[in-house]
Amino acid sequence: MSTSEGLLRITLEFRGGAELLFDNVKKHNVKLPLIDKTWTLRNLLLWIKENLLKERPELFVQGDSVRPGILVLVNEADWELLGGNDYVLKEGDTVLFISTLHGG
Repeated sequence: MSTSEGLLRITLEFRGGAELLFDNVKKHNVKLPLIDKTWTLRNLLLWIKENLLKERPELFVQGDSVRPGILVLVNEADWELLGGNDYVLKEGDTVLFISTLHGG
């Protein structure tokens, strides 16, 4: 799970309009520190809010989860099937956030 550098390397992707909240950057390769921390999706969402989210956090997060209307896939599997917020991230995971909310 950990690397020799004490970092967890994962890929974050934002699609369906979610990328607009992240300066139109669709893919982020991130390195998360492993010091005294197990990275769950719950921890990751807080980290994303504090480190990557550029505007309008209310359109992405609600409480300690994603806002309804945002699909979350981990390695192409629905996060709900993996334990939702409690899923423990592993080296090389890809987490994809897809907004299904569209303005009119």
